[in-house]
Amino acid sequence: MTIPRPGYGRALAAALIAAPLVAGPAAAQAISDGAVRIGILNDQSGVYAEFGGRSSIEAARMAVEDFGGSVNGAPIELVSADHQNKPDIASGIARQWYDRDKVDAIMELTTSSVALAVQGLSKEKKRITITTGAATSDLTGKQCSPYGYHWAYDTRALAVGTGGALVQQGGNTWFMLTADYAFGHSLEAEITRYVTSKGGKVVGSVRHPLAAQDYSSFLLQAQGSGAKVIGLANAGLDTSNAIKQAAEYGITQGGQRLAALLFTLAEVHGLGLQVAQGLTLTEGWYWDLNDETRAFGQRFMKRTGKMPNMIHTGTYSAVLQYLKAVKAAGTDETEAVNAKLHAMPVDDVFAKGGTVLPNGRMVHDMYLFEVKKPAESKSEWDLYRLLATIPGAEAYAKPEESGCPLTAARTP
Repeated sequence: MTIPRPGYGRALAAALIAAPLVAGPAAAQAISDGAVRIGILNDQSGVYAEFGGRSSIEAARMAVEDFGGSVNGAPIELVSADHQNKPDIASGIARQWYDRDKVDAIMELTTSSVALAVQGLSKEKKRITITTGAATSDLTGKQCSPYGYHWAYDTRALAVGTGGALVQQGGNTWFMLTADYAFGHSLEAEITRYVTSKGGKVVGSVRHPLAAQDYSSFLLQAQGSGAKVIGLANAGLDTSNAIKQAAEYGITQGGQRLAALLFTLAEVHGLGLQVAQGLTLTEGWYWDLNDETRAFGQRFMKRTGKMPNMIHTGTYSAVLQYLKAVKAAGTDETEAVNAKLHAMPVDDVFAKGGTVLPNGRMVHDMYLFEVKKPAESKSEWDLYRLLATIPGAEAYAKPEESGCPLTAARTP
């Protein structure tokens, strides 16, 4: 059912999905306020609505249901809200969730500026965040938190995956078209660092506002640079619109390559194979990898009408792992759950043998894909060809390389 929150309108719409369960005396002592409450805070109406949005909420519901709807005898409650890609709105929602609604943990957090703001507030409140939607590696780097986790991917993994593949194919000069906020800046920095380390060069860059409509001036600068690769350090509809307009200008026909540095199954499907074919991209998960992923994908499809991307399945994994940690700790008290999250391996449909580093980075394999040509696709969601598996140890920075000030204190 939908519960409107006064003062924030749709941004504070919330959903309670667990049937009431009667907790016994032991559970009442172990679980504060009689329930375990998880908040899914993301973009549900803007440029990243397909990227995560309501499908991430549905993935969280699936995790709660698969876990059994209760933990240690207490019900699991799920609330959700649209942060509208605005850090101030997100922080206001998070503060109300913590102070009034007694939410234990907040997850998803699409948009890096939002994720950094909410993780900072959660550090102050000593509450756990597990970010699946935002990309910036600063979440486990210079702005890391003892209670913050980064789950599905990050800007470094994208740079190693897509950037590495294109450099190996001769793309040694780059021009960056970058979203002008924390995510875009972080991704541009990671690509620059990686391309330079491989003997290449970033010859220029231009920044555009979030949710821009006209990319013509930016694309003309990129075209005029003569760079072999135009790196799109943006996401969601920003990337889709930039690719569409690049096709109108004949950029790829002129010999330059587009690098969609954060592009997921949802956006490829929305763009269509006729336009997206041949793009190289990196994701942390794909529905057609094996029998287990295909089964999950079909379950998700029946509920949402679409196949999940890495954000959706990553959110499922994050919620499930948090609940496993609460069960193992015997309480929802932050420090006890935090210790379990750091100690427990991640083994589910999203990741096998995943490990959590001292800075909160969950390490798992990433995958390099090429978007199929229309004639190669056998069904509506048969969109990717797997090019390579990138081991997690290669994709993600080591704790001592991350810049996280907590690393030295937490590393044995």
